[in-house]
Amino acid sequence: ASKSKPTERETEGKKGREEAHEEKQRRERVESSGGHRKPNHLSLRTSFSSAGYGSVPRVRSDRRRMGSEGKTAPPKVICGDAGYVLEDVPHLVDYLPDLPTYPNPLQNNPAYSVVKQYFVNADDTVAQKIVVHKDSPRGTHFRRAGPRQRVYFESDEVHACIVTCGGLCPGLNTVIREIVCGLYDMYGVRKIIGINGGYRGFYSCNTIDLTPKSVNDIHKRGGTILGTSRGGHDTSKIVDSIEDRGVNQVYIIGGDGTQKGASVIFEEIQRRGLKVAVAGIPKTIDNDIVVIDKSFGFDTAVEEAQRAINAAHVEAESVENGIGVVKLMGRNSGFIAMYATLASRDVDCCLIPESPFHLEGKGGLLAFIERRLKENGHMVIVVAEGAGQELITESMRSMEHQDASGNKLLLDVGLWLSHKIKDHFARNQKMTINLKYIDPTYMIRAVPSNASDNVYCTLLAHSALHGTMAGYTGFTVGPVNGRHAYIPFHRITGKQNNVVITDRMWARLLSSTNQPSFISQKDTEDAKKEDEPPTRLLDKENSHGVGIDFNTSAN
Repeated sequence: ASKSKPTERETEGKKGREEAHEEKQRRERVESSGGHRKPNHLSLRTSFSSAGYGSVPRVRSDRRRMGSEGKTAPPKVICGDAGYVLEDVPHLVDYLPDLPTYPNPLQNNPAYSVVKQYFVNADDTVAQKIVVHKDSPRGTHFRRAGPRQRVYFESDEVHACIVTCGGLCPGLNTVIREIVCGLYDMYGVRKIIGINGGYRGFYSCNTIDLTPKSVNDIHKRGGTILGTSRGGHDTSKIVDSIEDRGVNQVYIIGGDGTQKGASVIFEEIQRRGLKVAVAGIPKTIDNDIVVIDKSFGFDTAVEEAQRAINAAHVEAESVENGIGVVKLMGRNSGFIAMYATLASRDVDCCLIPESPFHLEGKGGLLAFIERRLKENGHMVIVVAEGAGQELITESMRSMEHQDASGNKLLLDVGLWLSHKIKDHFARNQKMTINLKYIDPTYMIRAVPSNASDNVYCTLLAHSALHGTMAGYTGFTVGPVNGRHAYIPFHRITGKQNNVVITDRMWARLLSSTNQPSFISQKDTEDAKKEDEPPTRLLDKENSHGVGIDFNTSAN
């Protein structure tokens, strides 16, 4: 009997399995030779040779199969000539080396027929630092985000889930919408579910079926259609639920605490040897996530904060000795307060967590308020919620309490500051003031995202789904110097992004408000030393190849 002609899918599957087998053999040869040659899928030959950087980079930590060993792989770092460092993200073939690959469905998508180059070159990376001098090493790079020519999931194989965790933020619904529509329209995925109520929804709630029709207009609403919560992270239960439901792509939207949880979920999935890709989309309205240029919702927050500042300004200038106090979000980082102040131009004083201030005495805040009222007859103060916590009488006791996400509970600095100002002028009887306090926190969090954030959320969502389809896992996404990249979880969860008070942006604010810095000259000099870049050290030690810090970012 004659054999039937193999189908296109069978042909592609066979080709993918052959490629995976060849890749496994190549990796075994690399490991047996000491790891000085690198696997093909980490190849950077094209970019290095064409750019004239000499030899191919060496792999500092090898990829290993983790499913049966139950060990967590070390960070994947690739080193090259001229101080080049690639901080790579995990891939499914790290612990499932025999996975077949398939052609990317995008090559048949008519919407992409006009694109000059469909797919991101495997060698493309994004530099973390772009302002350098002639002797600087090339420094840290991240793998560029975008669609790849080969994918590790077939369209009808994918079962994706989306979850939102933590506090509300403008743009959550836009990210959800664009993940759903992107998977559906670009990759032909039909099985997408939403997890209700944050991490605990994996094991305690029903799911929501998501389709382009069901999410069509959700970007016009604030909040998240999936609901959210803090805490509730039980790794074993979550991964059990993922395995039981047959989910193989997990999209986790949340802040640094949520991303830490996503990292643990990825490690457990890797330990069990599951073909499940985990992608994080970083979310924080405070803009306090490191490495990436900004977080989604931040532009909307700054724009919406203008309403509160404008209201405070109208109230203050309409009465004699009027003072408007506006409290904005910023638990540990004062970016919203700083940018809202710069955008408004009606603010006389901006207080943020990174810049200590004192109330009493010469050069204190109260003396500045007196002087400004005598000069202008009114004043507007913007204060970030985390500012001045060390000055509040019960701060030490309050710092011992945390919310469900582990964040320290803060006292209301706006109410405290308003009380102190009123008490000062009542006690000294120098003048009668009229103070209005405005707290727009929950109004700002609940609004829909603006046009800028909508576009940004679309790019984040697409970057994430392109990455998971290409087999990358255990990563988060975001723009680095304007180019979207895949970033290892540990790089964004280790520390927070803060306003640098020795930076020119803070100097611009001081120039705009004409407020004093409220800190001593010694404190300023100490801050400069702490923020001093490592380039001087690099010049001395670069030739020895030790003591080089490629991870310091410039603001």
